[in-house]
Amino acid sequence: MPDPRPADRAPKSWHRLLRAAPLLGIALLLGGCDPTQWPVLSPDGPIAHEERELLYTAFGLMLIVVIPVYVLGIFVLLKYRASKNNPDYRPDWESNKVDAVVWLGPAIIVVALGTIVWDYTHRLDPYLPIPSTQPAVQIEAVAQDWKWLFIYPDEQIAVVNEVVIPAERAVSFRITSDTVMNSLYIPGLAGQIFAMAGMQTRLNLLADRPDTYVGRNTQYSGTGFADQQFPVKVVSEEEYAAWLETVRQSDKSLDADTYKELAKPTEKAPVTYYSSAEPGLFDTIIEKYMGPMDARHRAQLNAYAGEFICGPSDKGKL
Repeated sequence: MPDPRPADRAPKSWHRLLRAAPLLGIALLLGGCDPTQWPVLSPDGPIAHEERELLYTAFGLMLIVVIPVYVLGIFVLLKYRASKNNPDYRPDWESNKVDAVVWLGPAIIVVALGTIVWDYTHRLDPYLPIPSTQPAVQIEAVAQDWKWLFIYPDEQIAVVNEVVIPAERAVSFRITSDTVMNSLYIPGLAGQIFAMAGMQTRLNLLADRPDTYVGRNTQYSGTGFADQQFPVKVVSEEEYAAWLETVRQSDKSLDADTYKELAKPTEKAPVTYYSSAEPGLFDTIIEKYMGPMDARHRAQLNAYAGEFICGPSDKGKL
């Protein structure tokens, strides 16, 4: 009779390869990752750094639960598996110790996470101005289909699909939408803030050093959503001043009529400079979605909370 063992070796080798395939696949996928391209984990500026610390803290606290679960799972499988010495294990379900571990452990984690998140939520309030020795750069961001318009009101210029800011200087965004809900997100500098028609939200950030980041819309908004991105260039004060001069040399100006054309849906819109921008255009975009009662409610809120919350567009409407 022929020896069957040589014929059995091939299937066993294939089984081993199949078992190793998932690990090889994960290794190949991770090999294409570049840590320098993870802006959330390699952030710049005080806001993004604090958000990363919150992420690490929350992840570490959750590991206190996750790791014991996996360790105990393996321990239980090995210790209480069916065998000749222990064919039928019947546990004692009335155990106060087990109940204490099952309930008190997660409860402590939830309380700790809740306390930390509450603290960080107030500390990282996107509406809070960042202390700075220089006045903050004011930028009004308008989400459109499928591009971003950035108005620099103090400079009376506007730019499509590009943000340029000086390093080591606070930046204050007012954000709205002239279409469906969008979300402004610059991963390397701050968290995401929603943009909604007829409303405005705020975002304050600061970049520590010159670099280039990618901003994007993270709220699905239709056909051109995937390409609704823009570069965020952090430059020196000298380079920022030179960029402002470059924008002012553009032969295009942004007024109400020009804006109507710009607001039409466009995919992969190029960077466009406007040497002048009509004053109050941002407020006009918000107000066209508001009725008389909405304007009164916003004005009342502004009188209660101040310009810090609602902005100058609500002045004089009580």
